[in-house]
Amino acid sequence: MSNLDSLFPGFTAHWVDGPVGKIFARSGGEGPPLVLIHGFPQTHAQWHRIAPELAKTHRVVCLDLRGYGWSSAPHGDGGKALYSKRGMGEDVVAVMEALGHARFAVVGHDRGARVAYRLALDHPGRVERLALLDIVPTLSMWEGMNAARAMQVYHWTFLAQPEPVPENLVKADPVGWLDHTIASWTRAKKLDAFHPLALKAYEESFSDPARIHAACEDYRAGATTDLTHDEIDRVAGKTILCPVLALWGDGGIPAKGESPLEVWRETFAPQAEGHSVTSGHFLAEENPEATLAALRPFLTRAAA
Repeated sequence: MSNLDSLFPGFTAHWVDGPVGKIFARSGGEGPPLVLIHGFPQTHAQWHRIAPELAKTHRVVCLDLRGYGWSSAPHGDGGKALYSKRGMGEDVVAVMEALGHARFAVVGHDRGARVAYRLALDHPGRVERLALLDIVPTLSMWEGMNAARAMQVYHWTFLAQPEPVPENLVKADPVGWLDHTIASWTRAKKLDAFHPLALKAYEESFSDPARIHAACEDYRAGATTDLTHDEIDRVAGKTILCPVLALWGDGGIPAKGESPLEVWRETFAPQAEGHSVTSGHFLAEENPEATLAALRPFLTRAAA
């Protein structure tokens, strides 16, 4: 496995017992606790350009979600519970509690942002601030799945197909599939935004058949269990209670539909603030300066 220590100077590595296996995390800095949750098909390495800067004002924790990176990747249950965002959120709680943090701020990207907003809905007493990078709610994605969006996010339906069809197709060329996919989601349509060590970490993780399966299970849950959880909360009128910041790349997928900020305000976060960043999907790697410029004042603002 790649040695990523040089990307996180001053950070300490941890292995934490989660509900279904070991979770890998790094922590560094001093101040209010902040957890960063990565997306698909990446690992905690995606935060290397902003985590050291945020660690100047916060105790920053970066973790690998179950099924990704160096965390445990148990065999799934067809998208029912094991790889639901609710289940993954329990890992975040376990890691933060093990490191001494009952309440914390959360920044999530992609699938990690789906874990993050589900965590804020399920555990409102734990999440003090929530920043969501380049997503709209899962139910909004499915309800807006017209032909144009389906072409943009074909992996949502492909990876969610029953086991083992997507697993076997991806396993034929996992690095080729990953490199093509993430390059296509950048603003420049290239791999230049990714540090070689980080890219190698993504490729190594996604070359493991157990983690390819876990990613498929993540998307199977997204098409079923996660969608149901969102629908139940919407019917109940449940909303996120803490301050919410929505950021999205002006060249990303959410930017191609209704304003992501308005979508969040209409669904789970009527108090949300936010704006676009000059970037594709990978804000923290493509434009870390603008991402930090938005995150810093939001994370350090005094409570109202």
